[in-house]
Amino acid sequence: MCGLSVQGEEDVRRFGQPPKKNVSYVSRPGAYAILPRRGQLLLTYQEEPEPEFQLPGGGIDPGESPITALHREVFEETGWRIDRPRRLGAFRRFVYMPEYDLWANKVCIIYVARPVICLGPPSEPGHTAIWADWDIAANYVANPGDRFFVRSALDNL
Repeated sequence: MCGLSVQGEEDVRRFGQPPKKNVSYVSRPGAYAILPRRGQLLLTYQEEPEPEFQLPGGGIDPGESPITALHREVFEETGWRIDRPRRLGAFRRFVYMPEYDLWANKVCIIYVARPVICLGPPSEPGHTAIWADWDIAANYVANPGDRFFVRSALDNL
């Protein structure tokens, strides 16, 4: 998986729908960040393919490390540079990704990091950086795996 090692991947917690029987899924590892600052979390609002709030992050490119992907994706989707990422855990979900026209077995690695400086608006088209109060952010993020990790981080930070 692009140099990504997820120990005991079969034991990674699954959120969302189980895999469909007659669908071939493409492995799609990704790195995502919980970014707390002054009682708020930095989220990204993605307009398409469906409008939703998300943890900043995304796919790990071939040959790219999860940490390198995390820094790149957070910057592209928020305009912020981050520091001191710490891995919290991972989860998987089986989803259709219309923007790529593929069914994906997404292995989502979740980090908590410190937003350091905003260098401008997001460079990724269709994304807007949003600061949300911590307790509200857990309800804003679109997928249940992200909500689980935001709530867990809230309880432990």
